[in-house]
Amino acid sequence: MSIPVRKPLCLLPTPLHRLDGVSDDLGMDVWIKRDDLTGFGFGGNKGRKLEYLIPDVLASGADTVITCGSIQSNFIRQLGAACAMVGVRCVAVVMDKPYEYELPEGHGLRAESGNRLLGDILGIGWVVLPNGTWDTLFEELANRAAELRREGKNVYEIPVGGSTALGAYGFLKAAEEIRADQFDAVIFASSSGSTHSGLLYGLHGTGTRVLGVACDPEPEIAEEFAALGKSLAALASLEVELDATDYSVDFRFVGAGYGIPSDAGQAALEYLAQREGIFLDPIYSAKAFAGLIAMAKNGEISGKVCFWHTGGTPAIFAQTDAERSQ
Repeated sequence: MSIPVRKPLCLLPTPLHRLDGVSDDLGMDVWIKRDDLTGFGFGGNKGRKLEYLIPDVLASGADTVITCGSIQSNFIRQLGAACAMVGVRCVAVVMDKPYEYELPEGHGLRAESGNRLLGDILGIGWVVLPNGTWDTLFEELANRAAELRREGKNVYEIPVGGSTALGAYGFLKAAEEIRADQFDAVIFASSSGSTHSGLLYGLHGTGTRVLGVACDPEPEIAEEFAALGKSLAALASLEVELDATDYSVDFRFVGAGYGIPSDAGQAALEYLAQREGIFLDPIYSAKAFAGLIAMAKNGEISGKVCFWHTGGTPAIFAQTDAERSQ
């Protein structure tokens, strides 16, 4: 195995501590992994991926990185920070609310604050499109990358969320930070797949259940995760290769759709803030924590459980008054 080059960006390992109040309320041993405290680009788990993606960008000789996603993307915000640090231009092709099948009903987030504001400070070059399908967004990413190359730029394309084998490798390594703690389950927000794939492979064989709470209403998402995981296995020369049936993806807590806060998520956000003084984000981690609460109350999980806080807290400041009043 050729070990990928790492550029240290995050303060690792991130804190891991018990949630005493939550544990008392739910009648089990609940811990939290604080990737909201990675210390890079306003925190969040995406910095782990960028520690391996950025060296590849630099090795390619690229002067421009281009990616795509929601305008409130946590990955784009941290990518912008990393690119600024190494002197590479960052271009982001975005929509307010990309969708898969139809534009979901419900409130979105304000486009001008939260991660968008931080991206402006970081100097991200925004290409803002009207809401449309993910396929439209991906097509425009390819078009813009080709245009930049015609302008003479050396372009490095990164797919949505940084979900490549290198991005997943960051979470294969992250799993080492909790392997010795012998958790019965680890629960986290699951979206573009690299966090899920890295943790699943990294904890394989330990007896820890790896439970992803979906933030995207796409039933075929496990197939996409499995393909990413196999790329990770090849990169890291792992002896095991997992398929879609090995991925536990729970769709019960998505709410109205991707990028839209849910009632249950908002309740979980307020509960954890008031019970433990820890803030979740309304799009990912709040939905995942709502899932943890429901699973505990339904008897679906028990024992010693780790909630992996993936960060994303700038999105709190992009919430509308209607969402906060729910």
